[in-house]
Amino acid sequence: MTPLIFLLLAVAGGVGAAVRFLVDGLIRARLKTAFPWATTIINASGSLVLGFLTGLTLVHLLPSDLSVILGTGFLGGYTTFSTASYETVQLIKQGRHAAAFTSGVVMLVICVALAALGLWWGSSI
Repeated sequence: MTPLIFLLLAVAGGVGAAVRFLVDGLIRARLKTAFPWATTIINASGSLVLGFLTGLTLVHLLPSDLSVILGTGFLGGYTTFSTASYETVQLIKQGRHAAAFTSGVVMLVICVALAALGLWWGSSI
C-alpha cells in the first residue's frame, strides 16, 4: 500500500466516522426509542454499500485501491460492530432480553442479506 493510499484511507475513515455520528444523531432525534435503530440502519446501509462496492470491484468497474479507500476507510468508519455489541449488552443489562435478541439477530440477518444484495447488484452492472 502506497503512502497516498494509506493517507486517503485514514481520511476516508475519519469522514465515515463523522458521517456516522451525524446520521446517528438525526435518526435518534426522530426515533426516540430504546431499541438501537440508528445503529441498525447505519450498519445495514453500510453493508449494502460495501457489498455493492465489492461487486463493482469483482467485475473490474471499480479500481481495488478505490475500493479499499471507500470500503475499508469510509465504510469502516461509518459502520460499527462495537456499538452494536455494546447496545445489545446494554439491553441485556436492562433486562430487555427480547429486544437484545431481536437486535442481535436483526443486525446479523439484515446486514448479511443486504451485503449479499449489494454484491449481486454491483457485480450485475
